[in-house]
Amino acid sequence: MKNETMKWNPYIGLVLIIIPILIQIPYTLLIMNFQYPDILRQPTDLILSEFQKGGSSLVWTWWFFGISGLPLFFAFIHLYQNTKENSSLLSLTAVIFGVASLFFQLIGLLRWVFVVPILSNLYFDQQSSEIMKQAVLINFQTIHHLFGVLIGEHLGQLFTILWMFLVSIVFRKNQIFPKWISHFGMISAFLYLLAQFELFSLVIPEVKEIPFAGLVGSLCWLVWMMALGIQMLKRKSIVIS
Repeated sequence: MKNETMKWNPYIGLVLIIIPILIQIPYTLLIMNFQYPDILRQPTDLILSEFQKGGSSLVWTWWFFGISGLPLFFAFIHLYQNTKENSSLLSLTAVIFGVASLFFQLIGLLRWVFVVPILSNLYFDQQSSEIMKQAVLINFQTIHHLFGVLIGEHLGQLFTILWMFLVSIVFRKNQIFPKWISHFGMISAFLYLLAQFELFSLVIPEVKEIPFAGLVGSLCWLVWMMALGIQMLKRKSIVIS
């Protein structure tokens, strides 16, 4: 195999460093103003009540939270372009998972912008009957579990985990970055995967949540992404054989 030079776009490195930090801004605001993420597992009427209290500023926070990760699309594509020659199948599979994860999480988050406000307004409308309010609660639960738990939390996070794991394998296989980047990525993916037990526990009583798995997994993802970005900035190009 002939030697090839990978050239890393420094702007992509900055994206990988800045976006994980940028995401923490709306995340922190949601913790402060919406009791997020604990509120997600509370009774429906309490969720709607807290949402209604937040007003339009809370809706804008959710919108910002949803779109803040979109620049990662360019990072996924850049990584694919730089690794497809030597690991075509793995790289293609990884980029598909990565792009799909953004799409799934965007749908899950933006339900708070374009769907939940309608239900919240109906529920607290003085003209709404008790039948209407009960219908709102049922519809919210359905939407919450379909677009939130299934699409946003399960598929969105699962595909992010698969992308991180496959990309780490590609890095390890082609010796693109220091070995610890690959090892840390695979370990982080495994830790993040453990958070999925909490989702299954919602529907299967025998399954128990693993405490702090989601927090530890997401923090490891954040650190790994930033470390990857730093490596790109340090290594503007690398020769692989």
